[in-house]
Amino acid sequence: MVMKVLMFGWEFPPMKSGGLGTACFDLCRGLTEKDVEVTFVVPKLPKGMNSDFAKLVGANQQVKIREVDSILSPYMHSKSYAEEYEYLDSNMKDNYGKDLMAEVDRYTRAAALIARKENFDIIHAHDWMTYEAGLIAKQHSGKPLVAHMHATEFDRTGENPNYDISHREFTGLAGADLVIANSNFTKDNVLKHYSVDSEKMRVVHWGIDPENPHYDIGEISPFKDEKMVLFIGRVTLQKGPDYFVKLAKSVLDFEPNTKFVLAGNGDMLPRVIEQVADMGMSDNFVFPGFLKGEDVHRAFQMADLYVMPSVSEPFGLVALESVKNGTPTLVSKQSGVSEVLDHCFKVDFWNIDEMTNKVVSFLRHPELSQSLSENSKIESDKFNLIEPAKKCIDCYNEVLSW
Repeated sequence: MVMKVLMFGWEFPPMKSGGLGTACFDLCRGLTEKDVEVTFVVPKLPKGMNSDFAKLVGANQQVKIREVDSILSPYMHSKSYAEEYEYLDSNMKDNYGKDLMAEVDRYTRAAALIARKENFDIIHAHDWMTYEAGLIAKQHSGKPLVAHMHATEFDRTGENPNYDISHREFTGLAGADLVIANSNFTKDNVLKHYSVDSEKMRVVHWGIDPENPHYDIGEISPFKDEKMVLFIGRVTLQKGPDYFVKLAKSVLDFEPNTKFVLAGNGDMLPRVIEQVADMGMSDNFVFPGFLKGEDVHRAFQMADLYVMPSVSEPFGLVALESVKNGTPTLVSKQSGVSEVLDHCFKVDFWNIDEMTNKVVSFLRHPELSQSLSENSKIESDKFNLIEPAKKCIDCYNEVLSW
């Protein structure tokens, strides 16, 4: 008998702005490979958008109220939502609104109708924006709910949570039959901040499409005799862009012929650009903005080193994308990906001296670069879409057997 999952998520590629969209997309692909049928509910389903491996349902199609105007970035707290909206590329702006809580409420109201119309065995809800919808679907269907935690509000805000969001997280986690965390790092944060029974928590680390990268640009260096160190991600407190700037200042004392590329958008970007200028590093920095698709792979393959200095990184899928592209990688120990990736540098995000030692050593020793690149790329082969899907199916079967 085919298992059927009703999945609530906030974005689904190509409509995405963060790692959650990619994670949901890849999970659905993996589940389909294991003969699981997925109905995926998004806030708004643009005309012509469909999927080869999931049935897509738009919450805006269910109720006669004003259409949900957005597929919101999953890792923004309410204060930064309106600010960060200004940095989204033009293709995304038509699908984003600025009233975060109203959008979540409109999405939630559609859940009862969807639960009555769709045929499914279990409900799977991703992050706080969809938890209440999952609870409503559970109430109307009597089917069990799995809540998936990708990032807590405490991760996003540096331990200064928005009460409304953290309360929605608490309510969703408390009402779920089982909770999946994307790393032990995330699981520990959930246990620390919410009254969740550890016995109902499971950890499923993410994988990555084994067919990526789709682009191989060959040998290319954008800066003639200079090395390139890359940051790519949302320019927000959680991702540590200010620590990347501090690292750059320290590295340049030893290796002045180094370029630092900070790719991404977010509420901290103006502050970071000003910080770079104040430190006299404008000639050593490049700010290409938000990258997607081929340009992401191009950036990785041009870089000599990728640095992920996240202050609190529940997983860090971008680090897997880096090693898959053959790019030597440094990640903070405060990340979920550091639990599963062996062939990379690992440093506490706050330890600029130790981070500098590793970066300078790497830049000065090409043999280290080659070794790290080759070994990490080989290691990346173990990260695929099937293993996370199998572990999620195990979670489904466990709940359904209760």
